[in-house]
Amino acid sequence: MTTLMTPKTRTRPAPERTHTHGATHAISYAMSECALGELLVARSVNGVCAILIGSDRDQLNTDLAAIFPNTNLIPNDAFVHNDLAKVIGFMDNPAAGLHLPLDMRGTLFQRRVWEKLRAIPVGRTVTYTDVAYWVGPLTWPLAVADACASNPIALAVPCHRVVRSNGDLGGYRWGVERKREMIRREAISSVVEMRTTLTMSASL
Repeated sequence: MTTLMTPKTRTRPAPERTHTHGATHAISYAMSECALGELLVARSVNGVCAILIGSDRDQLNTDLAAIFPNTNLIPNDAFVHNDLAKVIGFMDNPAAGLHLPLDMRGTLFQRRVWEKLRAIPVGRTVTYTDVAYWVGPLTWPLAVADACASNPIALAVPCHRVVRSNGDLGGYRWGVERKREMIRREAISSVVEMRTTLTMSASL
């Protein structure tokens, strides 16, 4: 313990632990084609813990194993079917939202960032600086960008809605073109949803 009598002694903060929700439990997963390429959805007993997008199923399998090392990964279409269908449906109609129970595994800071991302509405983009301010006034935007890059749950934790302050898209774990396409799809879907709502209101 640091005391006033020993000013040169400093206590070091304990390493931040990763929140795993019982990482030793088995994880089930399933894959399918989708509007953005190949899709892998994985879930534990607590909820969806990974949504991966790519071009090659073997690579998605490799990525899943790298995210959850020393974990029993079980192909199980029946167990993951509903989650997979919701993700595919969301890509086709983003305005409907993506409502999934999530098992977010990461450091305390990463999970704080991811929770803020989940509050960004469909059809809207914000900057890394915006998210940093929401997390805390002393948060560094680059730290937010790192948390976004570490996010293994695409779309449900919508890091694709975060862009640079100069308007550039910035990076995206699953490819910038996929980020661009999801932003485009969400913008169109939001406009259609708004027009539908206005039309229904006018007819009352």
